[in-house]
Amino acid sequence: MNLDLARWQFAVITVYHFLFVPLTIGLSLLVAGMQTVWVATGREHWLRMTRFWGRLFLINFAMGVVTGIVQEFQFGMNWSDYSRFVGDIFGAPLAIEGLLAFFLESTFLGLWIFGWDRLPKRVHLACIWLAAIGTVLSAYFILAANSWMQHPVGSVVNDAAGRAELRDFGAVLTNSTAVGAFLHTIMACFVTAGMFLLAISAWHLGRRRDAEVFRPSIRIGLVTVLIASLGVVVTGDLQARLMTEQQPMKMAAAEALYDTAAPASFSLFTIGSLDGSEEIWSLRVPRVLSFMATGSFDGSVEGVNQLQAAAEARYGPGDYTPNIPATYWTFRLMIGFGLLAALIAVAGLWFTRRRARRDVPRWFWIVAMVGLVLPFAANSVGWIFTEMGRQPWLVFGTLRTADGVSPSVGAGTVLTSFVVLTVLYGVLAVVNGVLMVRYAAAGAPPVDPDALDPDDTPRPLAVSY
Repeated sequence: MNLDLARWQFAVITVYHFLFVPLTIGLSLLVAGMQTVWVATGREHWLRMTRFWGRLFLINFAMGVVTGIVQEFQFGMNWSDYSRFVGDIFGAPLAIEGLLAFFLESTFLGLWIFGWDRLPKRVHLACIWLAAIGTVLSAYFILAANSWMQHPVGSVVNDAAGRAELRDFGAVLTNSTAVGAFLHTIMACFVTAGMFLLAISAWHLGRRRDAEVFRPSIRIGLVTVLIASLGVVVTGDLQARLMTEQQPMKMAAAEALYDTAAPASFSLFTIGSLDGSEEIWSLRVPRVLSFMATGSFDGSVEGVNQLQAAAEARYGPGDYTPNIPATYWTFRLMIGFGLLAALIAVAGLWFTRRRARRDVPRWFWIVAMVGLVLPFAANSVGWIFTEMGRQPWLVFGTLRTADGVSPSVGAGTVLTSFVVLTVLYGVLAVVNGVLMVRYAAAGAPPVDPDALDPDDTPRPLAVSY
């Protein structure tokens, strides 16, 4: 009971927190790019775009910081045995991430917020770029820590002390799993930010408002989504092969492949038994899974049954199979949501091309706005797949999930914190939604460029915290 509640609480808070993270990362870089164009060209509509999208970025950033702090508290609250086991490895990347998140990002975002009419243009521009770079670096260190759980490197387990000990911090930072996850995540962040630009711009353009601001915005969003979607496919292919090599059970569960096959087909749709222990019927595409997993259409992919037997022989009796229905469908939903976002981008680029002789059809504006949910849904199910597919391990092959939970925290305490945090996050969701909708619907108000020190003469900067 305690274990299940702790897992549910961590899942809810983590998924909620990650709704804000990819938008923060992607939008910070896009806003920095917009301001760069304004500084280079001096055109007012680029300034208006920077101010408009920057305001939405700041709202989202604040929510991400708040939810992220609570997420890390859980390590000590519900997962003390896990924290004790991994503390020597997690301490360094989490400390560095904290320095980047709370010092680099916060400092330069503060300068950016209050420095519009006080700092020279190029100094002010450098502030948003440094804040954006900080978000990217922060993401890398978090992913490096998570990737160590997926593929432990640079460490040894001290059986006498009952904990893992760091031996090579460079190996942790250059873990192939971390590199693959980072590239895939950054591409997903750009898809999320691009769809955000697309949806809000579609709302205004459908009402024929501020075309000089939102037509360039929608084009930026469309191009970003299309290019980043291609990047997601390429990096996802890299991750699939790493996953097959490092966590073959996760790949087998993702495809509901119960017995080793060579070549292996890709399942488009599978019906299994209620307990997920066997396949009843499946619609498959020949050889595709072999290519995804090995790079060869004739490659061999191990099945769940064979991997379960091998795990029992290595680790002892137990169930080493993740929840197959959950991993199977989250894997497909992740891919499906991503492909739909890419299709919307292709359609949008066609409808908004310069030579289009007729108005964009109304149905596309509606699809573009509704499509905003796609990247957030893809990010969420993608992380659910990543974490559930590793089960029953917290640290793959080293520490089981059941062994990481806090032994001194009762089920009642976990349930109470779970309910309170869920209600609190529900309130925050309403607040965030109201703020986002209000400022997004208000549009981009005119800006007087002369009020922003075009001669780059600095003024005194006073910032209070």
